[in-house]
Amino acid sequence: MGIEIREVSTKRDLWQFIHLPTDIHKGHRNWVPPVYADEWKYFNPKENRLFLTSDTKLLLATENGKPAGRIMGIINRKYNEAHGEPDGRFCFLETYDNTEVAAALIGRAESWARQKGMKRIVGPLGFSDKDPQGLLIEGFDEPMVIATHCNYPYMVRLVEEQGYSKKVDLVVYKIKIPENIPEFYRRIYQRSIINNKELRLASIKSRSEIKPYVRPVLTLMNETYQDIYAFTPLDFKEMDEFAKRYLMILEPCFLKILEDGNGNVIAFILAIRDITEGIRRSRGYLFPFGIFQILISQKKSRRLSLLLGAIRKDYRNNGLDTILGISLLEDAQKYGLGVIDSHLILETNVKMRAEIEKMGGVIYKKYRIYQKPL
Repeated sequence: MGIEIREVSTKRDLWQFIHLPTDIHKGHRNWVPPVYADEWKYFNPKENRLFLTSDTKLLLATENGKPAGRIMGIINRKYNEAHGEPDGRFCFLETYDNTEVAAALIGRAESWARQKGMKRIVGPLGFSDKDPQGLLIEGFDEPMVIATHCNYPYMVRLVEEQGYSKKVDLVVYKIKIPENIPEFYRRIYQRSIINNKELRLASIKSRSEIKPYVRPVLTLMNETYQDIYAFTPLDFKEMDEFAKRYLMILEPCFLKILEDGNGNVIAFILAIRDITEGIRRSRGYLFPFGIFQILISQKKSRRLSLLLGAIRKDYRNNGLDTILGISLLEDAQKYGLGVIDSHLILETNVKMRAEIEKMGGVIYKKYRIYQKPL
């Protein structure tokens, strides 16, 4: 029968598309399964509003009748029109170590993008930068965190064999939480407090108190992330859906918000305690007991993952990052955490990288987004 590539068109096809990585990564020590309830929503155009502004193609490979690989093609019309980039994207590429399967899947995604008038294809890259992006190229022995790809080293070879080259790298820092915050950092903190007397840290004691901040925080993100590669702003409905997805695992102590005298959000940082061990134990299923395993593991975790952060442009270079950082570190110390994962940062984001390196951050993982002319 050989290799066959077919479009995902039935519920059974989608089930195979979603669950195939479980078989491919069987025995992979660092792999974390997806939360399957989220996967079914993500790949459902009726549930995921991002389908409204994109063309998509889900492809499944079989070899001798058995699932052997998958890929998703995306053309984000909204992003391309805004940035003048006639780019197609590929993402969620999964195969065994099989050059023929990888070539067939990638080739079909390229043909589809070419037929749509695209001049280049990039990836792995989803609808936006909030989806997992890039292939892991360094740090294969390091633990994964949510919203990042986990791939075998052979995937890098399979993609590069198809003529792909680097577009941009993303780095991930590991920041050890010190027992005592360095004195020089304390001095910067005190000076920043004095120079920004009109600002205050919001007092958030419960998850219900987070809700009024959702739209202001994510609106600030929209305003400040405009120049970040692949960023797509959220509308209010998408903000509410984003919050709904994460609210259960958010802890008020790890959301730091600075407001001005009128209550306007001018800076924030958001982090969560790592939940990957709970997801692994639940095997990706929330019910009947998976959600409890996730929450229990979160309480025991000693690793903090940064998710988002932003400072309004007219308040930058005023030490607000230090105020937020010290406040976050103090609570991390209070809860006995040992390390912070910075999540993915564009290698070109020198300002943010400098701030993290000032805190003692060391690069321990790298991801690469590839490109190829069509």
